[in-house]
Amino acid sequence: MLAWLLIVGVNGVAQKALAQEYTDTVTTQAQESIDLNSSPLSPEDSMAQITSVSQLKDVQPNDWAFQALQSLVERYGCIAGYPDSNYRGNRALSRYEFAAGVNACLDRVNELITTATSDLAIREDLAILQKLQSEFAPELATLRSRVDSLEARNSEIKANQFSTTTKLSGLLIVGIQGRTSNRGDVNPRDGQKDTDDAGTNTNVISLGQLYLTSQITPRSYLFTGLLDGKGTTAPRFTNSVSRNDVLLGYEFPTDNLIVSDLNFHWLVTDKLAVMVGTEGVSMPTAFRGPNRVESAATGPLSYFAQRNPILNMGYGHGGIAIDWQFAKRASLQAIYTSYQPGNPGKGSGLFDGTTTTGVQLLLTPTDTLDLSLYYVNNYSSDGCLLTFVGDECLTTVNTTTAKSAPLQTNAVGATVTWQISPRISAGAWGGYTKSYIPGQAGNVETTNYMVFLNFPDLFAKGNLGGIYVGQPPKITSSNLPVGNNVPDFINTGLGRAGGQPGTTTQIEAFYRFQLTDNISLTPGIIHILEPGHTPDSNSVTIGILRSTFSF
Repeated sequence: MLAWLLIVGVNGVAQKALAQEYTDTVTTQAQESIDLNSSPLSPEDSMAQITSVSQLKDVQPNDWAFQALQSLVERYGCIAGYPDSNYRGNRALSRYEFAAGVNACLDRVNELITTATSDLAIREDLAILQKLQSEFAPELATLRSRVDSLEARNSEIKANQFSTTTKLSGLLIVGIQGRTSNRGDVNPRDGQKDTDDAGTNTNVISLGQLYLTSQITPRSYLFTGLLDGKGTTAPRFTNSVSRNDVLLGYEFPTDNLIVSDLNFHWLVTDKLAVMVGTEGVSMPTAFRGPNRVESAATGPLSYFAQRNPILNMGYGHGGIAIDWQFAKRASLQAIYTSYQPGNPGKGSGLFDGTTTTGVQLLLTPTDTLDLSLYYVNNYSSDGCLLTFVGDECLTTVNTTTAKSAPLQTNAVGATVTWQISPRISAGAWGGYTKSYIPGQAGNVETTNYMVFLNFPDLFAKGNLGGIYVGQPPKITSSNLPVGNNVPDFINTGLGRAGGQPGTTTQIEAFYRFQLTDNISLTPGIIHILEPGHTPDSNSVTIGILRSTFSF
């Protein structure tokens, strides 16, 4: 009888063990979870031992095995269900799983024998259990060995762990790059190639980051980042023409070690998360990116190819952001951030300086399609949008005051990606900005776009190939008051109305070799036509070799 009860009942014990051992780690960015750099320290998803068969939602009194389950639950207490209170009794089980169930019931019987209670098993039950124990001796020995190994591993982790509440992670990027020799039409821009590119020597750029994720409560944590960067692709041309023709995604020179992130994350409800802090509160960290390979460490090489430059606008440091998963396949992110929140001087601070307000609607109509729509409002105290790509400083520097006029900017954009197959994805984005000097007539408009193909697992699992073609932000028209318009100021020094005379096109291709789980090597090439939106400047070609180590 007991053997028959175990056969129909032990399935639940084994399934509980499996449910705790394997967890699903693949979810779409816009569908399953609230992100905002979500903490890697998550509680176990498990169900306590049941005390009554009625707790199992999918077991009914008229089921053929109901009495067997009831007996095992109420007599021996060695049956458990899944976290959703289902038993899933139709699932097949292996001999190892059956051994796990026998072991659980043996432990209970031994406990009853030790305590000598009135629930002591009858002699026939003990005989059957002894027979089962003998028959499944190899499986039970394997199970005990696995438990002993797990206990030893757990003890080792506890003895060597960084902290019980804080997780340490980090990355190191080292890149070697060089530019071809070229000449530019500058000083003034008059159709004559008169200036050599000054940044053609091969050099090394490095970026090191350390992250501390400190769990405060089960639903909140503090995120701290330290950063140190060396090297740059500059110097290039001597004025604003082509000064942002290329910026690598990991190009962030610092004089010393700086705090790059200091923010607090709180999962208010299962659908709503909040991030607030003095560093690292920006659209790239608060908005979920629809391009699933977006990463300066392992994705595209250039800063422009990471995301729509509109989503870099304002280069926020401190502020507040929210992430609301209001439907299964739809979420809304919003942010308010300041460029200099810690400076109380005029034109700085949390509200008086360069500030950015943004909102993004992210939709996942299917598992293979991501669509994001975003709007950004930015106030720049010096007329520079701080996107660091293409035309980002949209007013000229006054020769008398040595300052440029401030700008109020409204920007809209959209990004779409489509997973054509497991090994091919396609995407595109476009953006438009319209800016004006507060209290004055006229405005300046820019556009940008990018189309791209990603090839996950190209030639080998874990590798990635990519081709990106796009136009960095370009001033298409500018009719600000005379003296403030950038394109004509570069041409003649007068700053009259007009747009850029040429169109820059960036072509980027790369291939990432995933050498190990923690080390990758990415060679790539970037070719730029008409740098600085100047038709008479030579094309620029950059060769790059990026290496990345993460832990």
